[in-house]
This record gives sequence, structure tokens and C-alpha cells, in this order.
Amino acid sequence: MAITLYGIPNCDTVKKARTWLDEQGIQYTFHDFKKAGLSADTVASWLRHLPWDTLVNRKGTTWRGLTDARKAAIIDPASATTLMLETPSVIKRPVLVLAGGDSAHVGFSDAAYRQIFGK
Repeated sequence: MAITLYGIPNCDTVKKARTWLDEQGIQYTFHDFKKAGLSADTVASWLRHLPWDTLVNRKGTTWRGLTDARKAAIIDPASATTLMLETPSVIKRPVLVLAGGDSAHVGFSDAAYRQIFGK
């Protein structure tokens, strides 16, 4: 099963997810979307499985740093995609994609990953 974990390496939640995957011996590819960037196709594939308002982290410092007008303009998948491509740090992390995009999950918890991987 091809697994890609999207995020940034210094994010605590991403670190926890990577540690969990490593401890379970699960092979994955890590994609640092701040360094390697994101494509509109990648975000579109996430949106096939996840609502846009789940992917946009409205609790983070990046969101809080946006102007009120910019926040108010994020109203649908298209506007959220534009924001995520312009400012990847607004994406809730990590985004876990299984089997070439057949499913996507956001965030990390031990219980959720145990369920995803049948552990």
C-alpha cells in the first residue's frame, strides 16, 4: 500500500504521526509541502475525501494572521484551495493519503491511526 504523509517536519502533530508510523514499521513517503510545494491536483484529491473546512486549520496562527476580509472570503472548496496553495501552513496537519489517493485523513491520534491501519 502506497502511503504519503503530507505536512511540515517541525509540526508536533506531524512528528507524532511519523513516530507512530515508524514504530509500527509502516513504510511511507513524507512530503514536506512547505519545501516541495503542493499542486492543485493534490489538494483536489484531498477534497474528494475531506471537506474543505476540515483541511483549513482555523485554530492555527496562520489563519489568525489572515485579515478578516481574507478569512471571510474562504467560503467553498475553490476559495479554500486557493488559500491552501498560496499559504500551505494553513492546512491542518498531517494529511495522510493511502493507496494513491483512495482515501485521505487529516490530523493524528493513536486511535484513529490504529483504526486506519487495522492495528
